[in-house]
Amino acid sequence: MRKIILFLMLFLVNYMIMAQKKELTADEKQVIIYKGTERPFTGKYYDFKAKGTYVCKQCGTPLYRSEDKFDSRCGWPSFDDEISGAVKRVPDADGRRTEIVCAHCGAHLGHVFMGEGFTPKNTRHCVNSISMEFVPAEELKIDTAIFAGGCFWGVEYYMKKAPGVLAVESGYIGGKVEDPSYEEVCEGNTGHVEAVRVLFDISKTDYETLAKLFFEIHDPTQKDHQGPDYGEQYRSEIFYNSPEQKAVAEKLIQELKVKGYAVVTRLAPATTFWVAEDYHQNYYTRKGTLPYCHGYTRRF
Repeated sequence: MRKIILFLMLFLVNYMIMAQKKELTADEKQVIIYKGTERPFTGKYYDFKAKGTYVCKQCGTPLYRSEDKFDSRCGWPSFDDEISGAVKRVPDADGRRTEIVCAHCGAHLGHVFMGEGFTPKNTRHCVNSISMEFVPAEELKIDTAIFAGGCFWGVEYYMKKAPGVLAVESGYIGGKVEDPSYEEVCEGNTGHVEAVRVLFDISKTDYETLAKLFFEIHDPTQKDHQGPDYGEQYRSEIFYNSPEQKAVAEKLIQELKVKGYAVVTRLAPATTFWVAEDYHQNYYTRKGTLPYCHGYTRRF
């Protein structure tokens, strides 16, 4: 599965494990430092189904979301996706497997396997339970927003500069084809839109603040295009994750209409978000250029 090479999560809020290396037990060192493997079917997270986030045992960096966990019956916790920039892949010396480590502190997590067909994402992160800690959903002060407003390069560029934003990933959502490629989306036959998924710290910002920014970094009155980019994949759309997010979006759209803006932004419940190819991630920062079809215009 294509992965993001993005900026790492910083130290995440009071309820999370402090993002500094902590003293490990002998068993933890054997796996985390010396790259050992715990016995199959013995780890505490193998048959574990609570909602929340798995973080690195050594440094506390968020690694995996519970919604990406699945049962592969291999004997270890399995995930088909990771949190943006949290996991680094390192080819084993023998070239047979690919090791996965915490991108922040280098702690050994396990190995990643491709093409097994367990889930549509066709990826299995096989992780040692002992390499992780679990933080229940109600204890995490993070949330996710999904916005589509033209080429995802520009939306990502401005969103990741917003205070409280932890990570932004470009991808595709809203279509009928599993794991679409950029070329397929551009053909306009999949129904997908270019979008960004924003992970943010709710102790530092909120959904309404980010939604307002979304309406101010693209033109919500342009239907199925943004600037010089034309096509349904460039439509303006908000994919909400809860009734509360939907209500906020509806309120802001109404405010803009009262101000005289003919808003065409659609609203839809969030579905599967497919992470885009690596070369789309952090595009303008890597290229050292500025967005050509996005800019900031104050509307609120």
